[in-house]
Amino acid sequence: MKIVFATNNKHKLDEIRDILDPSFEVLSLNDLGCHDDIPETGSTLEENARQKAQYIYDKYHCNVFADDTGLEVEALGGEPGVYSARYAAIKDPNAESHDSEANMTTLLKELEGKANRKARFRTVISLILTSPTREQGGSSSLFSGIVEGEIIRERRGGEGFGYDPIFQPEGYDKTFAELGNDIKNTISHRARAVAKLAAHLRKEKQ
Repeated sequence: MKIVFATNNKHKLDEIRDILDPSFEVLSLNDLGCHDDIPETGSTLEENARQKAQYIYDKYHCNVFADDTGLEVEALGGEPGVYSARYAAIKDPNAESHDSEANMTTLLKELEGKANRKARFRTVISLILTSPTREQGGSSSLFSGIVEGEIIRERRGGEGFGYDPIFQPEGYDKTFAELGNDIKNTISHRARAVAKLAAHLRKEKQ
């Protein structure tokens, strides 16, 4: 089954392709020839994921899924949450948006002096499968995955991306960036959401 993942983020694409079995051909937005700046104006992860998937479905009428992921830190009232990718820029208008190093620095600064380091990563995937006619619209589903953990006080590890060097999942003494992709892809928030997505897609193929 061909299915479009509404992203050009190579890290995300590699992760998804590693998790989904080979019977699924996962295409990127580049593969689709889409270079649009897809809106992400939702106030929740669910809204953003739906918005991205719907945009691609409406334009290309193809099987598509989109995700949004947020790091939710308990002591910060769930921040950065939906603003995880641009957290530094939200706190400082002069900072670069989508800068992982700046985002980690900002988060560690916000947590200075706080004993509670509990955090969780949450991924929401919105899936739309094609119907015979555009008029019918596609069938849509939502899947979520969560991994609990904590924010450590300094960066550790060279694998992964985003906040991986400062997030230590529950039950492990290493960060996502130290564990490496092989382990991360079996326990991560995205892996858990994708497992639900894959189970649903396999049923649809039967």
